[in-house]
Amino acid sequence: MHTDTHTGLDSPKGNWWKPAHKSEKVWVGIAFAWCMVLFAMMPLWHWKGGQNPSGIRTRTTPQAFGARVGEFIKQYQTGDDRGMPIVTPPPGADVYLAAVSFQWMPIIRLQKNAEYTLHLSSLDVNHGFSLYPINVNFQVVPGYDYGLRVTPNASGDFRIICNEFCGIGHHMMVGRVIVEDAPLSAAASGATR
Repeated sequence: MHTDTHTGLDSPKGNWWKPAHKSEKVWVGIAFAWCMVLFAMMPLWHWKGGQNPSGIRTRTTPQAFGARVGEFIKQYQTGDDRGMPIVTPPPGADVYLAAVSFQWMPIIRLQKNAEYTLHLSSLDVNHGFSLYPINVNFQVVPGYDYGLRVTPNASGDFRIICNEFCGIGHHMMVGRVIVEDAPLSAAASGATR
């Protein structure tokens, strides 16, 4: 039994050359109009909806960013958790967080209601930064230093999850951000006694 074979150079059988029906044109027009509405909404989502956070974006190399993370750890390390350094930068500091081969480093301890500049970069491949349970999502790309101004407004122990598939250990890539209440000043603690 022989069947006809066709290549991409042969015209398909049927009435494919006839113009689209009026109802098809209407639906294509509706879909195009809706795409344009969503496209026009992007700036509004950015400014009014809190989506797509603005930040400082600069070029870097993975080696340079890794060295800066190492300096940051050396300067502000206050402990470790199973070999992962815990750093406690002062309010207003630049905080460096690196994504590399299924880990976020270091563990960061921040103060509630204090402003920081969080610098994110990857040392190997694309990663996703998702702060759980807060709805913050950001793509972290090697070769770029993304600086985001952040002010933690809730205390707790938060998890950083990679939401961009990065390899076989992707499911284990969980980091930590610890946010603590501001310590009482000496004057305030003396007044409450």
